[in-house]
Amino acid sequence: MTYGNCKASPTKLYQVKQNCLADDFPTAGDALKDPDGLLAIGGDLGTTRLLDAYLQGIFPWFNDGQPILWWTPDPRCVMAPTDIRISRSLGKRLRKNEYTVTCNRAFKDVIEGCAAARKGVESTWITPEVKLAYWQLHQQGYAHSVECWYGNSLAGGLYGIALGKVFFGESMFSRRNDASKVALVHFARQLEQRRFRLIDCQVHSRHLEMLGAKSIRRELFLDILHRHASLEKTTDWQ
Repeated sequence: MTYGNCKASPTKLYQVKQNCLADDFPTAGDALKDPDGLLAIGGDLGTTRLLDAYLQGIFPWFNDGQPILWWTPDPRCVMAPTDIRISRSLGKRLRKNEYTVTCNRAFKDVIEGCAAARKGVESTWITPEVKLAYWQLHQQGYAHSVECWYGNSLAGGLYGIALGKVFFGESMFSRRNDASKVALVHFARQLEQRRFRLIDCQVHSRHLEMLGAKSIRRELFLDILHRHASLEKTTDWQ
């Protein structure tokens, strides 16, 4: 069997290791090691599917023109809300108070900012299909945006999904210096106040590491999700 069989069953998931079609995701232990964490192909980006995926530590990540690819890498890049590392230059930026930070004021603008082409990058995984899927999650109270404003202009921000006491970060962008970092610092303080246990950063990068992210075993990450992630919504963002 090949992934081509999925075209005849567009809602089915192709489980890559088992080489079969199924309605549900396989267990994380069935993810490939190369490429790291690839678990399944196909399916849909409906709200039910996405919430089911995130609660199992699975997320979609694919480029325009590709089928939907579902991942659960090992190790996993994460940070606790208290782990945010504030450099000397970022601390100076925060003390200036030149930015205003809000939550859920401009979700569509934030996701558009994250999707915009970046220097040296010709395509984005935030396709129109992805934008619609996360907008629907936002309307249902699961996906949230954090906006960083310079005057009346959107200078940067981030968005992701809050499930129980875990925030799954999806993407961030800046149009002015440190804008996304300022948004993250302010939001992490809110997450700490609300006793969130973890910010999922998905895949390691040097940029995230400099902000305080670290890599942990997937087994440990899934254990944290089992104990602290749920369909409980947080509605009183400031």
